[in-house]
Amino acid sequence: MVEEALMGLSRRLTRRLAAVSDWALWRLPRWLMAFLLTVVVADLAAIAVAAAFTTITADNLALFGLLLGCTAVAVELSRKTGEQGGMMKDVHGVWELPVAILLPPLYALIVPIARVALTQLRVRHAPPHRRVYTAAAVGLSYGAASLSFHGLAGAVGLTAAAPGALGHDTVWTLLVVLSALIKLVLNKAMIMTAIKGTSPSASLRRALLTRESIYNDMAELCIGVLVTYGVAGNPLLVLAALPVVTLLQRSLRHAQLVTDSRADSKTGLLNAATWDREATAEVARAVRTRSPLAIALLDIDKFKVINDTYGHLVGDQVLKEIARTLNGMLRDYDVAGRFGGEEFSLLLPQTRAVDAFRIAERVRANIAALSVIAPGETGGERVQVTVSIGVAALDSGSRRELAQLMAAADAALYRAKASGRDQVQMISTTRGLSAVSGPGVGGTARGANGGGTDVPSAFRRAQNS
Repeated sequence: MVEEALMGLSRRLTRRLAAVSDWALWRLPRWLMAFLLTVVVADLAAIAVAAAFTTITADNLALFGLLLGCTAVAVELSRKTGEQGGMMKDVHGVWELPVAILLPPLYALIVPIARVALTQLRVRHAPPHRRVYTAAAVGLSYGAASLSFHGLAGAVGLTAAAPGALGHDTVWTLLVVLSALIKLVLNKAMIMTAIKGTSPSASLRRALLTRESIYNDMAELCIGVLVTYGVAGNPLLVLAALPVVTLLQRSLRHAQLVTDSRADSKTGLLNAATWDREATAEVARAVRTRSPLAIALLDIDKFKVINDTYGHLVGDQVLKEIARTLNGMLRDYDVAGRFGGEEFSLLLPQTRAVDAFRIAERVRANIAALSVIAPGETGGERVQVTVSIGVAALDSGSRRELAQLMAAADAALYRAKASGRDQVQMISTTRGLSAVSGPGVGGTARGANGGGTDVPSAFRRAQNS
């Protein structure tokens, strides 16, 4: 009996160790893994130090429990919508900021742990290292905010509770706002480091610094300051604030759902209908203002073979890697969309024919250099991914519509596929100029006489003619 029990325990420990060894954490770059572990260790050390200097009181526990209960309500409201891409727009800061301001720093350090654990259990199971890092990063951010507030408040003779005099009220509120901004900046910095380390091609501006994201952060900060001020005077006001904050969270969710309705679910790029609407408006603007513009259609070469050989999960990974490449290479005002199953569409405003061709060639070369690994018994096999691209340019002065540009780009794409794939073909709709580039092609441009020449010089002659 004892031997069987020991053998069973040994098997369970072996399975647990095998599960830990399979964590995605160990596959991250070494510097990033060290950074994540440093943040976690720093958070644990901060909790230990804060605990040594904190006296637990019944009043503090009651207020902490009340605010944590409101956080739990916010998490429950997230269950239906869940997390998109591992991220979730919420208003937890509305309830966690009062914890950092009105209670000792220890509570600010531990409140994210409870919230993240509840999210893992009730909303979505994510890789453990991500949840642990999130809790540590948010905890350190709130800990810094709490230390900043209490330190500055002590320096000017204020207490955690909101004072009654107007002048003191103003100073107290400004300190709360400053502390909230410290938390926001520190948390954004740690999130950006983790995102960029995990995906170097990711656009941080598009992920965290869009107008909508900044507006949401400022709305959460302002409501958090108001709730903090109210709770400082009367903790029961948190019950009056709960319906208002719930309404705010629902409005943010609605904005997120509207954004999601515009995006392709697999790649995060614009879906075909949304891209078509934006491209139609941009082409009309370019015609009206006599500005250059280009359209590019990108098709993955032999994508069906990739799916049949390696499976659809690898095919999906190829789509995502191409989307990341496009997001990392294109300018902020360029618009990328998923046009079909393995076809992508690019809108390049304010772009002349020669520049559009060069952009398309850089995109082709970067995608050809992608390292997509298909899992296998021997450690995986690199999947060779190439694309063919058709480009159509609307030079200044042209009055063509989107449909004509798309037809020209599609014709160029068809010519690229028929000519051997893994190349760029271009048609300038107003200059009668065509160009081709790719491995072994050498980069040539063809005029109406059909003669091939160097791409840049041919484009220069076309622009000056």
